[in-house]
Formats: sequence, C-alpha cells, structure tokens
Amino acid sequence: MARTAPAQASSPEAGHDEPAGRPESLLERAFTEALHSADDSDEVATRILDAAYEQFCRMGIRRSTMEDVARRAGVSRITAYRRFATKDRLVEQVVRREFRRYFDRFLVDIQQAATVGDRVVLGFVSALDAIRRNPLIGGLMSVEPDVLIPSMISDGGRTLATVQRFVAGQLRREQRAGTIAATVDVEVVAELMTRLSCSFLLTPSHVIDLDDADELRTMARRFLVPMLEPGSQPE
Repeated sequence: MARTAPAQASSPEAGHDEPAGRPESLLERAFTEALHSADDSDEVATRILDAAYEQFCRMGIRRSTMEDVARRAGVSRITAYRRFATKDRLVEQVVRREFRRYFDRFLVDIQQAATVGDRVVLGFVSALDAIRRNPLIGGLMSVEPDVLIPSMISDGGRTLATVQRFVAGQLRREQRAGTIAATVDVEVVAELMTRLSCSFLLTPSHVIDLDDADELRTMARRFLVPMLEPGSQPE
C-alpha cells in the first residue's frame, strides 16, 4: 500500500470499472468508495457513523446490533435504518470513512516528501502504521479477523487489485513527472508493493518489527525504492 504523489479523487487512475454482475467484497467496496469525496452534510448520518465507530471499537461488529448503534447515537432504530438500510451497509460506511481519514492524513504527510523515494517510503510505513493502529480496522483484524480478512484473501484478488490500481496510478503520475523512468513496469511494481504490504498486515512477522518505524523505513528504502530504478527490471 505504498503511495507516492497525492491523488485527485476524480482521477480515473483511482480505479477502473469492474465487470458488471460481479459482487464486490465489503473491503473492496469500502476502499473504492473512499477514493471519492465524502458527503458529510447529513448530520444525523454522521452522528450514527460516530456512534457505530465507537460501538464497533468497544464491542466488535458481530456483537453489535443496529439497535445498539441507534441507542448510542440517540436516535430511533427506524431513523438508523432509514439512513443505513442494513447493518452490513453501515459497516461498509464506517470502514469507508476510516480509509477516507487515512487518505486525508496522507495528503498532508506527503507534502513533506521531497523525492519519489521518500514518497514510497512514507507511503509504505504510514499505510502499515495507520491500518494496524486504527482502533476499528486494526482491532478487527486482531479480534474479528473473519470480518475483514476474507475480503482481502477470498474474493478472487479483487480487493488487492483495487489497491494495486490505485498505487499503479500514482506511479504513472511519477512517470509523467519524470521522476520514474518510462522503462519501469509500474504495474508490476505496484503489484509487488501491494502484496508485500498486505502480507505484513495479514501475517505477523518474526523477522521485521512492524512497530519499529525506523526499521520499516530502512527496509522500504533498501528493497522497495530500488524497484523504481530502470536497471532493476529485465528489458
């Protein structure tokens, strides 16, 4: 999930249309929707989302009901269902908002990166840290892994493909800016970066300390950044 230059929400590189008729996984849909601007104009919906986030963090998704969320938000159950027709849809929207918050934070942080190498390192480290330390997403991966992890590994690779397309789009921006050589296969590089990041998220490492930001930065600088060099790939 290493990212480079800031993305515009409306950019076609943020994702491509999926084949019609193929159902999206929870995480795939949440991630895709998070690439677009959020609508925060509905104060009641925002209050319900805030309550759902707190409820899910405290009790987990499986043990929480729409009634629990409505009670915590101070609204009726009917009002909650009018805003979010099902619990699954509410979960998707809460997860989407967490991704949106990460993107917003990333766009601020990325301004500090002076080179494409710095952007790759920052994107890789910040993505792992943001997801692992997120009270909702990171907590679910630890306590209720069957809620999110199947979306990442049992959906025919669609969630990974969604992330890969986003990363590849950012790398193509770098190519157009002249910071990455045109001979670099950004599709393959994005695939490797995405799979490496997801592997660390899904399976604890006994070699790399994921809580040590300096160690992660060193690893990204040593192994990820060189993939962007022309001589690192076969002709």
